[in-house]
Amino acid sequence: MPEVKSKVKVTVNSPRPRIGAHVPTSGGMAKRSIQYAETIKAEAIQVFASNPRGWAMPEPDQKSDLAFREKCLALDIETYIHSPFLVNLGSPNPSTYENSVAATAYALRRGREIGALGVVVHTGSAVDADHLAKAWKQITKGVMPILESLEESDPMLLLEPTAGQGQSLVKRLEDLKFYLDALKDHPKVGICLDTCHVYAAGHDVKKKGGMTQTLDLLVEIAGLQRIQLIHTNDSMDVLGSLKDRHQNLGEGEIGIDPFKELVAHPAVINAPLILETPGEEPEHGREVALLKKMRASKK
Repeated sequence: MPEVKSKVKVTVNSPRPRIGAHVPTSGGMAKRSIQYAETIKAEAIQVFASNPRGWAMPEPDQKSDLAFREKCLALDIETYIHSPFLVNLGSPNPSTYENSVAATAYALRRGREIGALGVVVHTGSAVDADHLAKAWKQITKGVMPILESLEESDPMLLLEPTAGQGQSLVKRLEDLKFYLDALKDHPKVGICLDTCHVYAAGHDVKKKGGMTQTLDLLVEIAGLQRIQLIHTNDSMDVLGSLKDRHQNLGEGEIGIDPFKELVAHPAVINAPLILETPGEEPEHGREVALLKKMRASKK
């Protein structure tokens, strides 16, 4: 079968994608997160700015934030924040919705304070099919004031499509257009693609040329400039499983070759590759090195 080439063309020299991983913050971002990043030789990292499974919004430590920013600058490491897993801006539960709006605003504020380039938020679920129309309206009402308050130097809000289960607001990539419409195509809105999620949702990135075609589709839907981050994960489960279970690169159902297509695709012009795979420093160090090897050999 002949090689499937991307239809996306760029008119500037495409920088190589930065490569890194989600890193722990226990022990402090300025110490533990940076230490982890150095150990695995990361060029970009993702962190939680608060408890990923709770609504608590701790007060920042300005001294620690400054130390973290300075170390990232000295090491040339780009930073991204992942919002709590509880965030669901489409929820019919008033408490969940209100907490989700507050958590999104908080994460963006923390992003500004630590110098992050983007804040990832899951696209969420309407939970109940009858709530779908209201979900889009409440997303507009809750999130647009946050976006309008952002300055040019503030981080972008990065929408991460989920694995398509239940009443997901973004079951497949095509549904992103509804989210972008709800947020008025605001320039501070970007996309974070998770390769495990998109495979679980039914996009066959495993077949030869499948990753290329899927990324081409994403560019067609959202535009090249909105693609700001790639969660680079293999999948424990088969195509269309609707299950969000990450696996180490090459050890899951997707396999290794599709990630070579990913690294070579023009969509990574703005989008670091962030691992969210099982394991700690040794595993992530090997995977970072593997992706860098792919990057070095791409045409």
